[in-house]
Amino acid sequence: MKLLKNTAIFLLILLFPLMVITSSIRVALTPLYINAEYNLPGFPPDDYGFTTADRLQWGQYSIDYLLGKVSHTEFTTQTLPDGSPLFNEREISHMLDVRNLTTPVLLIWKILVAFFVLTLLLSLLGKWSVDYLRALNNGARLTILLIIMILFSVWLNFDLLFTKFHQLFFTGDTWLFYLNDNLIRLFPMRFWRDLFIFIGGLTILASLVPILLWHRRLKKM
Repeated sequence: MKLLKNTAIFLLILLFPLMVITSSIRVALTPLYINAEYNLPGFPPDDYGFTTADRLQWGQYSIDYLLGKVSHTEFTTQTLPDGSPLFNEREISHMLDVRNLTTPVLLIWKILVAFFVLTLLLSLLGKWSVDYLRALNNGARLTILLIIMILFSVWLNFDLLFTKFHQLFFTGDTWLFYLNDNLIRLFPMRFWRDLFIFIGGLTILASLVPILLWHRRLKKM
């Protein structure tokens, strides 16, 4: 039993950063984020004619595709009101790559959330909830350190970070597009920079919760 508890505590610390980051990614894939982002003051307008309403419609449609709410067949045949295709073959190929990355990430997120909930229940039954909270506190501190490093990279040179990210997860230059491609018109560089900052900021806020709870617990000890 002690071995099981110690293993669980080790995994809680180790997996906390991944759990919180993937949770933040899931929040970013909701309509709430994309609505807020497109309506931010100073968000660059589309030079080729997409209105904010167009971006909201097709941006959310693209996210629904990543989440599996839109079939690949429907996505590849979707057209704009003027009859032109929403995305060209190169854009569709990249979106499929992103979908193939998003699907396992969200599966991992669900497994991690289930693990943390199950471990919480076990800690309550086994009367080691204090150790559980201590593990979350340690994991949260590790997470904040990691996110600060990432956000510093965003501030230092986001273009380089963005390039390295795509080179890590995608093959060749399949993720490079022209400025007048619809994928870039919907999701300009500003969108991705803000997304990194949002995920990082939300992750830090979520990590502060167990840290504050742990400090509160220490005062009572």
